[in-house]
Amino acid sequence: MEKETDAQLSSQQLGAQTAVLRIGGEVDLYNTPQLKEQILALIESGVRRLVVDLAETQYLDSTALGALIGGLKRLRERGGELRLAGPRPRIRKLLEITRLLKVFEVRDSVPQALEDWDAQGGKG
Repeated sequence: MEKETDAQLSSQQLGAQTAVLRIGGEVDLYNTPQLKEQILALIESGVRRLVVDLAETQYLDSTALGALIGGLKRLRERGGELRLAGPRPRIRKLLEITRLLKVFEVRDSVPQALEDWDAQGGKG
């Protein structure tokens, strides 16, 4: 039986500097490069506020977590931010165990993650 190696990645630009990246399925060593490419492409396009929607994410391995940390670091270097939204209990537990809940700002939903950015004029 062949292993499915494609994560479902889609992004939506919400303004010149804000975007949502949705991750569905499992992200592991085999498909983390796709995740990295997507994050870098968004940053290169001028995105400075990125919400990663984890509501449909089933699994993240250490390489996927590394890609998210790398994205956060690149955005912070440019005065931006990366937030995580809607992680399922299993993913939230992983973030807790790895102490990444202290690194990432995690919100229950995409609208909550966007909320105060919108109040700061963050959509543009």
